[in-house]
Amino acid sequence: MDHRIEFETLYNILRDISTSLHSGTHVKDVLEILIMKSAEMLNAKGALIRILNSKTSHLDLGAAFGLSDQYLSKGPAFRKDVVMDLCRQNRVLVIHDILNDPCVQYPNEAWAEGIRMMVDAPITYKEDVLGILRIYFDEPREFSEEELHYLILIAERGAAVIQKAQLLEMQESRYDQLALQTEKLSALGRMAAGIAHEINNPLAGVLLFSSNLLKKAPEEGPFREGLEIIIQETLRCKAIIQELLEFSRPSEPKAVLTNVNNVIVRAIHLLENEFRLQHIRVEVDLSKQLPEILIDENQIEQIFVNLLLNAIQAIEEKGTVTIRSYVSPDRKNVAIDVSDTGCGIPPENMSKIFEPFFSTKGKGTGLGLAVTYGIVQKHGGHVYAFSQPKQGSRFIVELPIPPDVHQGETRR
Repeated sequence: MDHRIEFETLYNILRDISTSLHSGTHVKDVLEILIMKSAEMLNAKGALIRILNSKTSHLDLGAAFGLSDQYLSKGPAFRKDVVMDLCRQNRVLVIHDILNDPCVQYPNEAWAEGIRMMVDAPITYKEDVLGILRIYFDEPREFSEEELHYLILIAERGAAVIQKAQLLEMQESRYDQLALQTEKLSALGRMAAGIAHEINNPLAGVLLFSSNLLKKAPEEGPFREGLEIIIQETLRCKAIIQELLEFSRPSEPKAVLTNVNNVIVRAIHLLENEFRLQHIRVEVDLSKQLPEILIDENQIEQIFVNLLLNAIQAIEEKGTVTIRSYVSPDRKNVAIDVSDTGCGIPPENMSKIFEPFFSTKGKGTGLGLAVTYGIVQKHGGHVYAFSQPKQGSRFIVELPIPPDVHQGETRR
């Protein structure tokens, strides 16, 4: 029997595989097209794809065609080391004797399925191993070098499409998470505003009466000490309530053209005493070539105070805080880089640090970074966090440069 593959057939298969990415972004849709077209090209009984799971290192079933559920339920029909070896050699493996070949893990089940021959092709993208394509035949046959070469072409094209589809799926998932998070934050903000207003008035009364009593209290004794504690804790509660209000109802920025370096200097000046008491060295590297940008000075100052306070608390005592400003490489943003030599953030907490009320500090409200994130978003900017335990933390705030403003020299 003549099994030659026409070039037009190959072209149509490659086109269909590429088109599948645009017809549906789900990886499964792409995989199903890939195995159907591969089996069709070689007039095979069926085919399957197993994708390497980077988290578990298992070969998960991606898609199957022409095979029974009973056969598929047995698990991977080949060993992982065989897959890796195929990928390293970038070659197609033809298995003629399925009952005795060590590459086949379930030979008897394969025979009962009506399979008499198999062909394996590695699926790799650049240096990354994505999985393996296995094609099943119900009768023995020979393959020309041209057919095997075409199969490698299909696997390579499929790998590129799979990688892109996985990326699109990941982005879609991330978007859905952000949408859900936005909805949750909106509801949380409304609840926080209501709670804040309900608590604020009683707190004001407690503070007023305790302050009046303190004026009449003896200079020393447990009565005065108790009142001082009441006032101190009431003021702390009021500060928390104020943060709740700022989080739940952030005001629109009153933006004016400003050199952000001036705001940074003011924020550092406000915390000079804290730095000195904690024996923390402050290194400042502010670009002299920054263009002016449209910002609300008070809100942006609050951002830098939040970030610097976090750095102080992370260091506790003796360390370094570094503040840099520069124009981003794409010349679209002014970037402010705040880093410290503190305790760092555990990897499992990195995805939560901008969530409201998440805090690892004993007395923290968990609103500082949430407010920071909200202010930066209101300014059309971005904030990025990088950290490793015991290796310090780094926050980069990017604020957009208006298109009609002259841009300064890029600094890194």
